[in-house]
Amino acid sequence: MIHPVSFAALLERFFTQRLMQQRQASPHTISSYRDTFRLFLKFVQQRLHKPPSSLNFEEIDAPLIVAFLDGLEKHGLSVRSRNLRLTALHSFFRYAAFEAPDHSAQIQRVLAIPSKRFTRTLVQFLTRAEVDALLAAPDQSSWFGRRDHAFLLVAVQTGLPPVLTSVSSARGARNAAHLLRDPHAPW
Repeated sequence: MIHPVSFAALLERFFTQRLMQQRQASPHTISSYRDTFRLFLKFVQQRLHKPPSSLNFEEIDAPLIVAFLDGLEKHGLSVRSRNLRLTALHSFFRYAAFEAPDHSAQIQRVLAIPSKRFTRTLVQFLTRAEVDALLAAPDQSSWFGRRDHAFLLVAVQTGLPPVLTSVSSARGARNAAHLLRDPHAPW
């Protein structure tokens, strides 16, 4: 016999025990998952006309989750963001598989929901003016500026975009990235 499991208690344990204590997830991951469940619980409350505190685990099934994900896309959320929300829900249900094994069929159906495919945008190359602006951004009068300029120069000459992301925390690269995002820049 399947005993009703409180969704609220299971969700609380997922955040406090699984994410924070066992997995030691980053604050960014926790806040992303929190935002997912806030959206999901609002959707469930509207759909089932029940407050989240009175939900039972068996009421959260695959068709409800698919309807939630489809609703997100209809409201303009990208496929990548939809997949991110699905990842959070999958993580919760993987945890629930250990905590509520009586509901393994329901959990299996939720975990079978696939991520959607999406097209990746091609990386565009920088123009000569953009490269010049990028190399001119670091203040070369300081050690950090000379270091940043050297990193950027190596990246530009070898075509290594990952170098730019590893330097992005540096002052000069941050300024250069700001220049490249500026819609009023001369290029």
